[in-house]
Amino acid sequence: MRRQPNALAISPSMIDRPSNQSRQSRLFDGSLADPDVVRTIDDLGDRIEMLGSAHERLRETVGIDEQAAAITGLDLFHEYIVIFVVAFLVSLLATPLMRRVAVANGIVDRPAESRKVHRAPVAYLGGVAVFLGILAGVALSYFAPLMPFKVFQHHSDIAMPVPISIVGAMTAIMLIGMIDDIVGISPRVKIGGQLLTAALLAYDDIGVKVAAGLLRPLGAAIGNESMVYGLNLPVPIPMIGDHLQIDVIYWAGTAIIAIFVLGACNASNLIDGLDGLLSGVTAIAMVGLLLIALTMAVGNEGRGDGPLDAARIILTLCVLGACLGFLPHNFNPASIFLGDCGSMLLGFMTIVIILTLGDTGKTHLVIAGLLIYAVPIIDTTLAIIRRKMAGKSISDADDQHLHHQLKRSMGVKGAVLTLYAMGGVFAVLGVGVSLGRGRVVYAIALVVAAFIVVTAIKIAHRARIEQEAARYDQRRAREPAPAAGPESGPKPPAGPGRDKPSPTTV
Repeated sequence: MRRQPNALAISPSMIDRPSNQSRQSRLFDGSLADPDVVRTIDDLGDRIEMLGSAHERLRETVGIDEQAAAITGLDLFHEYIVIFVVAFLVSLLATPLMRRVAVANGIVDRPAESRKVHRAPVAYLGGVAVFLGILAGVALSYFAPLMPFKVFQHHSDIAMPVPISIVGAMTAIMLIGMIDDIVGISPRVKIGGQLLTAALLAYDDIGVKVAAGLLRPLGAAIGNESMVYGLNLPVPIPMIGDHLQIDVIYWAGTAIIAIFVLGACNASNLIDGLDGLLSGVTAIAMVGLLLIALTMAVGNEGRGDGPLDAARIILTLCVLGACLGFLPHNFNPASIFLGDCGSMLLGFMTIVIILTLGDTGKTHLVIAGLLIYAVPIIDTTLAIIRRKMAGKSISDADDQHLHHQLKRSMGVKGAVLTLYAMGGVFAVLGVGVSLGRGRVVYAIALVVAAFIVVTAIKIAHRARIEQEAARYDQRRAREPAPAAGPESGPKPPAGPGRDKPSPTTV
């Protein structure tokens, strides 16, 4: 191997000669070289060669090659695009079938409330079609290693890239919503089902490390970075023994999973009030989450972030394809609705992907994911504040959501497209946070969110005042007019201007 020139001016002929003795006798720019300096340079060159060979062997041992190190997010996207295509086609074709099933069995939404936009019955069970699209994409990732040709060049050694707990949990959430669409179930039962799906995620450690980024610095400050504590029990307990180990990060992460799942499922349900709104906003959020997932998968010189790199890409492409396949049927005028089945499913899948961003303790990426899904979160937060201010229960329905307020001034399509634009802005901001531009992006997000919140509260206040004024006018109109004559009461005292009769009104 030819050595490259160092800082000293070494002639090529001197480097090519193999003899150390002849190299030491060469001239450097006409002057005699110090033999000790030449010997030191030769020793360094030999060591560099040895380190280079050891480096190559180590890269081969851990499975890193130049091609893997040079892979880009666009390369991964090209490989996994088949997942998107399958999810899109299955959702697109399954939606008309589910509409027929819903209409044939009377599973339709009848517009019995004034806050509903549509005036004719519309079929439910659109969420089942979306679920089938997502399931088809995940199934392809499972069977890809068994095919005679390679579907994926990377991550091909993972037999089941998407953890089975996620598939089981999304199936459970879909069934709970479908039962609610068909026969109706109480809110408590739905919440119990959502907590069950959260427990499935926690059992498989999906999202439990989200709290690590927040708690480990606190643990390091108190001298216990792992935040694991032991407790000696006075009496042995079956299956536990006499020593109990408490992992604070794990249990805090489990609590976060439960809160996130409950919040996301209900936030998606609340924003699903206009044709094509939830499916479109979710698709936009999936684009932002996909960019983060691809960036994580090609990081660390091609080694990626962790074992859920493939799962993140597959799930985002599955949900994106299923939403876009369903959207043509659901956009105004809609021929089928997602129903609780679809709204809870999309909220659940979105929050699962966001939780996986923190699988290696990178809590700031979870914050970036929440920022990407900010439109449903802001709308739900406003609904809670608004109903508390009005003295109502949080579960009471109203027509003051963001989409209702926009619809009254812009129409259904205008309101939906405006919320699409808002979702796109927050998606860009979330991707910016993931790339390390946190302070600037947080400041911009704060300004945008504050503007939306204040404007919505102001409009809600004005609407409430108008409603109270209208009710007051109706009460005054229903009150009987005072009777005229002497029996109506004592006459007013005499005085200037009071001795003249009042003019008669015709």
